[in-house]
Amino acid sequence: MPSAQDPFYVVKEEIQESIDKLQSSFHQWERISSDTGEQLHLTKELIATCGSIDWQVDELDKAISVAARDPTWYGIDEVELEKRRRWTSTARAQVGAVKKAVEAGKDSTGTSVNGMRRELMRLANSQETDRSNQYAAQHNDDFITSESDRQLLLIKQQDEELDELSASVERIGGVGLTIHEELLAQEKIVDELGMEMDSTSNRLDFVQKKVATVMKKAVVKGQCMMIVFLLVLFIILFVLVFLT
Repeated sequence: MPSAQDPFYVVKEEIQESIDKLQSSFHQWERISSDTGEQLHLTKELIATCGSIDWQVDELDKAISVAARDPTWYGIDEVELEKRRRWTSTARAQVGAVKKAVEAGKDSTGTSVNGMRRELMRLANSQETDRSNQYAAQHNDDFITSESDRQLLLIKQQDEELDELSASVERIGGVGLTIHEELLAQEKIVDELGMEMDSTSNRLDFVQKKVATVMKKAVVKGQCMMIVFLLVLFIILFVLVFLT
């Protein structure tokens, strides 16, 4: 998009000021009586000014031709180039109309001057229309650029939010993985504890069986000893009672 600092627009404003001054002098020239020294002096001044403006417009056309060889390098497009060519054409036509009227001079009926005045007004209106279109186009370009910048800013903010969300998800995933690993470790410990408890239970059952076996043997042996003791006691009592 053309910038306000574009050299074309700087030169264009200078040329436009010169054209405005030229037209103001031309209107003054119309009001001066013919065949006077003042009109002659102003006529020479107008013709010289027309030549100077024509030269400036030609130089601006050359610059446009150079830019047209590689528009992208200068940051412009074909639409902008066409606008610039149209402006230089209008400016050259305005200067040419003034120059033609001055060189023709005033006639008694004023037809030539009035015709040139109408031509200048038409060109001025055309230039104003082009200028309005240019400002409208520039305004639209500014609006589009502003909207584009706003969309890019929103996209950037969304990208940042997505990055933060992704980082949060990764952190949560890391915490979940840690919890999973801890659960696996706890499950392994519980399995090992269960195996030890099974082993201890088996050993306890074995000891209980041994104790029961020993107790049974002790009971049987005690009963035998009691029978022997009672038998000996009976024999002793029998001898004491019947043999004495």
